[in-house]
Amino acid sequence: MIDAYLGELDRRLHGCGRFKADLLEEARDGLHDAADAYRAGGWSEEDAQRRAVADFGPAAVVARDYQAELGMLSGVRTLWKLVLGVPAMQIAWDYARILTFGEWTKLSTPTPEWYKVIAHATHGAVFVVPVIGLIALLGTRWLSRRLDAVRLARFCGGLIALAVGINLASVGLVIGSTGFVDVSRLFLSVPCVLLMIAWVLLSIRLVVLARRSWGGYATIVA
Repeated sequence: MIDAYLGELDRRLHGCGRFKADLLEEARDGLHDAADAYRAGGWSEEDAQRRAVADFGPAAVVARDYQAELGMLSGVRTLWKLVLGVPAMQIAWDYARILTFGEWTKLSTPTPEWYKVIAHATHGAVFVVPVIGLIALLGTRWLSRRLDAVRLARFCGGLIALAVGINLASVGLVIGSTGFVDVSRLFLSVPCVLLMIAWVLLSIRLVVLARRSWGGYATIVA
């Protein structure tokens, strides 16, 4: 009966395999400990497992809380990538540009005023994204004792979606506008090109992680 219950939990949960396995192992240990206690009290093996499962709660209810926890664990991992990865990419690209290309005055084409506005806005977004990430991390810790797991997961997921959206929009905007002004600016040096590709890949990865988190939240609601 315990194995059947754990199998149902497994089917209901979606998320990182390692985190999911840890939660199921925790449930397994709790169920077997409860069953052992009932057996020690004189219950048969079947009755002991039945009572342990009943005490643990309906699989649908337990899975809802576990799914929220899975979403939180995945969300925190995504937030750290936002907080550390996004500004690191910007700083690394700027240093690579200075060391391998030089100052912007070396550009062969004029820079339109509208492009300067976009450049400043996207540079600002690079630092807004980790700030949102830090707010989400600190807010999640502060609210962990005030909200249930489901509402806490939705709070975290909302901020992740906002931060990932801003980052993706800023990367797309700066690359698109740069290519429109002068395509050669996208290829200032080999290190700059490699870092630009890495930044795009990181942004795509963050979108995938955010979608997985939202998929988990949808499962909670369902």
